[in-house]
Amino acid sequence: MKITRVETYPVEIPIKPERRMISSLGEHLVSRYLLVRVLTDAGLEGAGEATVSVRWSGETVWGAQALIDRVFAPRLVGMDPEDVSAIDAMLDTVGAHNWFAKSAIEMACWDIKGKAAGKPVYDLLGGAARPLVARSRYSMGAYEPEHAAARAKELVAAGFTTIKVKVGRGAEGDVARVRAVREAIGPAIELTIDANCGWDAETAIRCIRELADCRLALVEQPTPDGDYEALARVRRETGATIMADDICFNLVHAQELVRGDCCDVISIYPGKQGGIRKAKEIVEFAAEHDVACSIGSNLELDVATAAMAHLVVACPNMQVENYPGDMLGADYHEIRVAKEPIAIDGPLTTITDRPGLGVEVDWQTVQKCRCE
Repeated sequence: MKITRVETYPVEIPIKPERRMISSLGEHLVSRYLLVRVLTDAGLEGAGEATVSVRWSGETVWGAQALIDRVFAPRLVGMDPEDVSAIDAMLDTVGAHNWFAKSAIEMACWDIKGKAAGKPVYDLLGGAARPLVARSRYSMGAYEPEHAAARAKELVAAGFTTIKVKVGRGAEGDVARVRAVREAIGPAIELTIDANCGWDAETAIRCIRELADCRLALVEQPTPDGDYEALARVRRETGATIMADDICFNLVHAQELVRGDCCDVISIYPGKQGGIRKAKEIVEFAAEHDVACSIGSNLELDVATAAMAHLVVACPNMQVENYPGDMLGADYHEIRVAKEPIAIDGPLTTITDRPGLGVEVDWQTVQKCRCE
């Protein structure tokens, strides 16, 4: 089987008003992502998604489209989509970084490979290590304390048992927001925070200590990107359970986290890691060093959400039972791009056992959402 054509579709889809995200990176009100369609001479096709964010990974929908159309696609034509390792090697040879653009190509190839084999992607990754349904935490924006408290109560009523609060926008407001949420949800609900690199080490240590009575279950990415020693210092001096996210895009980054005893958990998702295969490689490396992994999110649509879920199902070290992750992004959006959207009911996300990623894209809807 050979790839014959690669098509790209830049889309713009608003976030539901009640789910708009505010973090140390700014506001996320509209998603401008890239959907990718890989076609073959066997009549099979696969779908991928580049969940790009210029203020996070540095990628834009227009840059990802140009890279795929002008650099990757000419090299992909004629390649075997089932040889994922060869696809990955080619992408890394002709272009550095651009994790989300590469992942869109790679997940489309997994989709094709699964359809050709008549198997879901999680079977190709080694089989199901857990059920096809997973419980997520809810990632709540850095709202004003009163709004945050009210929203937290709504989320608990909707069945969420873990609430993540965004911080990193100013220590005083951060502490007030987290306290308001803890008071609103009571002692039984797990509470985690995520600074998205918005604190330095000193601020992180001070805030975590001030919030000791709030019993934080986990502190995600409290220190700046690239500063592994700062992350290790916060873990060492506070005793908090630390999750690394924004600081880990590839296996070398994961090795540095392990070398420095920087974290207890690594947040993994195929988009950030450059694809499903590379993500699985990091998850297995972490397992060898007794570091847990969980699923992170960049507010994906249905295609990338499916890729995330297959990774979770297949990898024992994706410990979502102990460290709930985020697989709710598709439901944050006002429009779904799949003909049969992934089932998201409150905190529960369920995939099917259909071949490939199990998501059939509604390309007519995609065309209506197209941005230029």
